[in-house]
Amino acid sequence: MKAFARGIFVAALAVGLVQTARGADDPKKLESTPQVKAYRTLLASMKAGDFEAYKKGMVKEAGPQMEKQAKEMGKSPKEVLQFMTMMTPSDITFTSLKVEGKKATLTATGKLDGEVNKGTIEMEQEDGQWKVGHQSWGNAK
Repeated sequence: MKAFARGIFVAALAVGLVQTARGADDPKKLESTPQVKAYRTLLASMKAGDFEAYKKGMVKEAGPQMEKQAKEMGKSPKEVLQFMTMMTPSDITFTSLKVEGKKATLTATGKLDGEVNKGTIEMEQEDGQWKVGHQSWGNAK
């Protein structure tokens, strides 16, 4: 009898998790996830030109890579962030979130030069915080 009750509980829990995952693809619900909040914070630091805050929102190896690229281009980190801001879509709406342990993938849409772009944002959990690893955006057509 206990095994049967335990089985019913596990099945109900699994159904609840699947429903939660489906509900998480609702753009309004996605906004409250830690992954979307972390990405929004990263975008805000980028727009503000705050390189130190931006580095904190990226996975650890990204900061030194960006500094190296900025130096090679003869640009300051702030100038690189300004360029990145120009190349990042506006009006971003998140369409899905897939979390597997300490890795997550966000998908989103946004507008760049009046055209709809689709994006994929790969994230990792480091030191208990969600950080952006890699992101790619492209024309939705």
